[in-house]
Amino acid sequence: MEELVRAETQRTAKNAKIVTDKIELIGVAGIPEVAEGDDVGGLIVRALRDAGIVAADSDVFVIAQKIISKAEGRIVKLDSVAPSPRAREWAAAFDKDPRVVEVVLRESKRIVRMERGVLIAETEHGFVCANAGVDTSNIAAGSVTLLPKNPDASARLVRSTLEEVFGVRVAVIVSDTFGRPWREGLVNVALGVSGVGPLIDYRGQKDAYGNSLKVTVIAIADELASAAELVMKKSAGVPVVIVRGFQHELGDGSGTELIRVAELDLFR
Repeated sequence: MEELVRAETQRTAKNAKIVTDKIELIGVAGIPEVAEGDDVGGLIVRALRDAGIVAADSDVFVIAQKIISKAEGRIVKLDSVAPSPRAREWAAAFDKDPRVVEVVLRESKRIVRMERGVLIAETEHGFVCANAGVDTSNIAAGSVTLLPKNPDASARLVRSTLEEVFGVRVAVIVSDTFGRPWREGLVNVALGVSGVGPLIDYRGQKDAYGNSLKVTVIAIADELASAAELVMKKSAGVPVVIVRGFQHELGDGSGTELIRVAELDLFR
């Protein structure tokens, strides 16, 4: 009988630990259409108050890049774009808008691939993605949005507002949807990061079998951004999600830490 009680106690304790290891995803609705010059941090604060949500210590705010870009005026009206011969030729071959192609070329530091109507580019930030991040979705017809100039600075600015208003320490991730080599579908990834280290390095630690981990570095900021997208969705009108309950060390953090340097990039 004693052994049965002990076994049940151990099982209950183990399950209790599993229950406490959880996160919560809280969508922040009610953010109006964002225009150039808007204070994104202020808009989030207002939406939180309207919804009766109070920011908590260690909350991670994942913010869709699109509202940051709009607030920072990273919008191009296509009527103002004169396509180059290269843009016209490629657009004609694949039934694309030559003005959009021209914007993509201008936003690119390096063209990685132009084939079968797909244009993969490296941006000035170092991101490798489709169309250099130039996007025609969730924007008025005749315009495109560009990625923020400095996503890390954008994240720091919003974080500063949230911490000042609520008196707690939070983290902010500016996210966007990227495609992935060898995998179908898009996932949310972190462009800008402030308040949390974007990587968790397990190298040198032991796994459950006592083996030494040698290469395991987890892109935690990307995982948080991807989790938030489950609530954001593309058409739900929820551009901000709070990830609550994630245990992390607060710090400066930077999205640039997620960009693999050229010397270690086997696919460059």
